[in-house]
Amino acid sequence: MGAPGPGRPPRRPTAPDGFLVVDKPTGWTSHDVVGRCRRLAGTRKVGHAGTLDPMATGVLVVGVGRATRLLTYVVGADKAYDATIRLGASTTTDDAEGEVVAAPGVGAGVDPEALAREVAALTGEIQQVPTTVSAVKVDGRRAYARARAGEDVELAARPVTVHRFDVNATRAATTDDGVPVLDVDVSVVVSSGTYVRALARDLGAALRVGGHLTALRRTRVGGYELAAARTLAQLEEQADADGVLATLPLADAARATFAVRELTADEARALGHGQWVAPSGAAGTVAGIGPDGALVALLQDTRRKGEHLARPVLVLAPAG
Repeated sequence: MGAPGPGRPPRRPTAPDGFLVVDKPTGWTSHDVVGRCRRLAGTRKVGHAGTLDPMATGVLVVGVGRATRLLTYVVGADKAYDATIRLGASTTTDDAEGEVVAAPGVGAGVDPEALAREVAALTGEIQQVPTTVSAVKVDGRRAYARARAGEDVELAARPVTVHRFDVNATRAATTDDGVPVLDVDVSVVVSSGTYVRALARDLGAALRVGGHLTALRRTRVGGYELAAARTLAQLEEQADADGVLATLPLADAARATFAVRELTADEARALGHGQWVAPSGAAGTVAGIGPDGALVALLQDTRRKGEHLARPVLVLAPAG
């Protein structure tokens, strides 16, 4: 590889395989964050688990190197958010980035009992229609692409689970146009595929005043908490100081997502060859950690020829 061209910074040393828990800034797309992490990690093999809208901030799990193969398992984890819902106005995108389509206001306010009742109705296992500017595909094209092209987008409701929907505070406000609204600060924990914007929309519709999201901060993805997240500036500062970007090692990343099975040396060797081993006795996917502390494989118990065994569904460490 030749020297970098004029004005182009030298390529950074390649970061070790692992996860980055990034505190995404507002105004950035998830793709923007991946692009910055590629430069910091010195590799293009970088991906993320679960898109955050540009308006949103908070936890974005990013995989580097072989850790990108684990991301598909993180995408399905439950997620926690802090958000602000504005009652009294609806927008084209169900958030503050869209155009206001209706602003009836809240008049004298929103009855607290009615608010609590409708929040409760949106808690638990519910059927939710995704927002029209979501990434859901309709006949092979993303819903947001169809909506931005001026097409009418009709999405089917699908089952999601809202594990928690807590109202933390309410504040009366007035828009620049003089419309009285109510800002509701909430904390939610939801299953993968749940749109918090749609919760805001549906809460406003149920109260017959309209609603949209004005702030969203993701505080957790599965076992990855906001407290462990680093800003892009912090990541760059660390990489500059140490000479290489530090990542959460594969084994530690797996421990935050899966149940763990400590492997014997023989089991680690067999799994490295793609062979099956004795069952783990646990439901779902299990992380197999070798005697040296390295992540060897992801395992799932299954039945083969009448025998219960654990099969490797993803091998990450070569056979020793």
